[in-house]
Amino acid sequence: MADPKGFLNHGREVAKSRPVDVRLKDWNEVYVPGSLLPIIGKQAGRCMDCGIPFCHNGCPLGNLIPEWNDYAYREDWTAASERLHATNNFPEFTGRLCPAPCEAACVLGINQPPVTIKNVEVSIIDKAWETGDVAPQAPERLSGKTVAVIGSGPAGLAAAQQLTRAGHTVAVYERADRIGGLLRYGIPEFKMEKRHINRRIEQMRAEGTRFRTGIEIGIDLKATDLRKRYDAVVIAAGSTTARDLPVPGRELTGVYQAMEYLPLSNKVQEGDYVTAPISAEGKHVVVIGGGDTGADCVGTAHRQGAASVTQLEIMPRPGDERNAVAQPWPTFPMLYKVTSAHEEGGERVYSVNTTHFEGDEDGNVQWLHLVEVEFVEGKLTQKPGTERRIPAQLVTLAMGFTGPDRQNGLIDQFALGLDERGNIARDADFQTNVPGVFVAGDAGRGQSLIVWAIAEGRSAARGVDRFLTGVSELPAPIRPTDRPLMV
Repeated sequence: MADPKGFLNHGREVAKSRPVDVRLKDWNEVYVPGSLLPIIGKQAGRCMDCGIPFCHNGCPLGNLIPEWNDYAYREDWTAASERLHATNNFPEFTGRLCPAPCEAACVLGINQPPVTIKNVEVSIIDKAWETGDVAPQAPERLSGKTVAVIGSGPAGLAAAQQLTRAGHTVAVYERADRIGGLLRYGIPEFKMEKRHINRRIEQMRAEGTRFRTGIEIGIDLKATDLRKRYDAVVIAAGSTTARDLPVPGRELTGVYQAMEYLPLSNKVQEGDYVTAPISAEGKHVVVIGGGDTGADCVGTAHRQGAASVTQLEIMPRPGDERNAVAQPWPTFPMLYKVTSAHEEGGERVYSVNTTHFEGDEDGNVQWLHLVEVEFVEGKLTQKPGTERRIPAQLVTLAMGFTGPDRQNGLIDQFALGLDERGNIARDADFQTNVPGVFVAGDAGRGQSLIVWAIAEGRSAARGVDRFLTGVSELPAPIRPTDRPLMV
């Protein structure tokens, strides 16, 4: 235990954000660089090293949180980095992007603000990169086996790195022009600068992983041909079929899926465009969907100079504090969350449903019509007399995803079985009904968190390694059937 009285002597402090008027002028990460290190020792010292650390339960990766908290408190950054990487391939991703279910499960959080686990994590990994503690780990010998990984999001990258380090020759196929999946084109630069992805890719290249961009399996290369080339295949293509909104006016110009809108601003930061082909500049923007993707749209619209930004959510406003009966500790509670994007302005409207869009004579969206809703006997019901319209010259749909892509032919060409939710079915080793073809991440689990994606990639890698060699020493932190602890 680092500091036996740490949680008594020190309150919770989190990373400082740059002033709103400053950060809206650029696309850099919102946090003040270097602001964490001076306070992180005391914050890590708040960890109680409890007898049964439920933060392990909250995180599917099995992160050794009390251990690296102790090392961070003692400023033993090399040991902290080793403990961090023992369970997580990419802590700089999770430390920036994960909603931290570990903190919701922190024992200290029962009656105090929990330990800033996420901030400690990102401090350790940033320090590790700075000091050179992150180095390529090339295998001592090659197995002679080859593996193709379809998709380069967190699940695909984790599986690829694990299998490369186990001695297999791994090639990652990505249909986009750059590696990273949603990390690259779905996450705005202000949430995670892409230099963090780039240096991990270089590490993986040095270890021996090969990358093939601009190739969509099922279209550019038939799935059956890929299977013939490799001894095993890992499908980590994500859950990319966006939930749509089939209401009158959906066809109007200016109504887009979030993943049609967000990647373009990232491409501007990559130098592909001078300005985004779809821009919020000078427009009244409406974001439909109250989750993280919706917040990403809000922050992006602010930086593009939107005239106004309104975010709509069909569900009621969540509470500010955990409901001990409905969402008891250590479950992950649904709370009212103010992200950095919400700090920057805009309006959030809850318990409303979009009825239709209204356009001008040229077919451009101009208005969004909505109605207030409520739950009556468990059924969503419109409230009479609450219909109104709001200006909307750009609308983004951020309502989640329903399953893997069915249009590119990958599922049909492999003849893969699906589960009752439309995801790719797999057995206890993450293997599909096709021998040698495995699935990891959202393609098999459904839309989930980045920590679950990395855990899936690591676990699927063990299944592949055992399939190829008959035995595996790779870790498998989760089973395909594992789910977050819910009430």
